[in-house]
Amino acid sequence: MALTDAWYRRRVSWWLWLLLPLHWLFVLVSRWRRKAVLANPPKPLPVPVIVVGNITVGGTGKTPVTLALVQHLQAQGEKPAIISRGYGGKGPFPLTVTSTTAAQACGDEPLLLARRAQVPVVVAPNRVAAALQVLAQAPETTVIISDDGLQHYRLSRQFEIAVIDAKRGLGNGWCLPIGPLRESPERLQSVDAVIVNGEAPQLDGFTMQLHSQGWRRVHDDSRCEQLPEGRTLALAGIGNPQRFFDTVQELETRSMTCKAYPDHYAFTANDAKELRDYDVILMTEKDAMKWRSFAHEHCYYLPVAAQLPDTFWQQLDAALERFHHGT
Repeated sequence: MALTDAWYRRRVSWWLWLLLPLHWLFVLVSRWRRKAVLANPPKPLPVPVIVVGNITVGGTGKTPVTLALVQHLQAQGEKPAIISRGYGGKGPFPLTVTSTTAAQACGDEPLLLARRAQVPVVVAPNRVAAALQVLAQAPETTVIISDDGLQHYRLSRQFEIAVIDAKRGLGNGWCLPIGPLRESPERLQSVDAVIVNGEAPQLDGFTMQLHSQGWRRVHDDSRCEQLPEGRTLALAGIGNPQRFFDTVQELETRSMTCKAYPDHYAFTANDAKELRDYDVILMTEKDAMKWRSFAHEHCYYLPVAAQLPDTFWQQLDAALERFHHGT
């Protein structure tokens, strides 16, 4: 049984208890780091910072939330910018990301955000350095969104959002490496908003629904009204590939093969050659960022958009208003 599969079983598998010493070491180090930073609070930035993160390992839906935040803030007259760690990217950091930046340099998620949001995007493991570069290069910025970074306490923030996957929840409730948690469940009580990706009555928070936006060709982003016939493969190199596979099977009645890759998998032309027996290849928008240079005409990706309740937006707007009025 894979470690990630064991994390999401109701009962903790016996062999996970062998990792208990590492678990306590992880908990002690993470708590020490948080207390050390909070004992000397970071200097606030001149603009408010919204952090979108999670307390679990793997994908929960942070990217659609970030895109929805950009759209909402722009509608309110704000000029948002995005910072991110740039996981999987090689830099050099801090790195300003544009729609033409190579995914190998910045990571798949920041490239997706730069292409979709069309706002300033800067990546760096040091999120403070990324924020300072944003403000230097785009001084018109009025609010910064940090894609991930809930545990990056050196970054001052005014509004924290924790995103939870409805199906996976908090797994077995244990921190790494026995469970999937980066921090204890109590951490959710200190964030400003919890967003639950999907329906989960047992989880408290704002419910988010993801809506597919129709298939697009990977090599030129053109819309595809109907997929061609043929042997079909759905692939995903994301934190929770099953969510994508379930979505595809809801949309398409055809039989297909599903193939999961490690999260942030660095696809190359050799991977495409190994899959040449398939006539149609379906993938997530994040994976499409890496396929663009070698995808054939029947490779398609599925963009999604997040829908959040009005009560969430009202709470966010109120927090930003308090920041602007110094209260």
